[in-house]
Amino acid sequence: MSDRKQFIIVMMVAAIFVGWLGWRGFEVISLNQALKADNMVANYPYQHRVLRVEGSTAIMSSLRSHETSTHEALSTIFPSMRNLGDNHRDWQRAERELAQVQARAGDIVLSASGVDRVRWELDENWYHLAQMQAQQSSRR
Repeated sequence: MSDRKQFIIVMMVAAIFVGWLGWRGFEVISLNQALKADNMVANYPYQHRVLRVEGSTAIMSSLRSHETSTHEALSTIFPSMRNLGDNHRDWQRAERELAQVQARAGDIVLSASGVDRVRWELDENWYHLAQMQAQQSSRR
């Protein structure tokens, strides 16, 4: 095979790959725009978002995981609640609200064509930024 034909084949494969990557990026942007368009999800202090799409699975950011409790997530979002007892009704209300918003965000993404499943992934970057902001606030 000539060098020119090899070059053309390599360039076509590269173009297909770049196009596929671009489509995946567009898909994530579109899903995140759908989340921002929903009042309930958009107005919550933590912005759930699609991080990436793998096949028909959307990987979404979450404040909760097996290692990170709902209590830790909520006390990061609402620092004023840290002083409340664990059984305080504000904790229970906040837990319900977080669960409802996360479920709504998942439903919005699942309603998109091509997405059959949502997998939640801990948003470690958000916690890192929140910790940095808390440190900055305490220095003032």
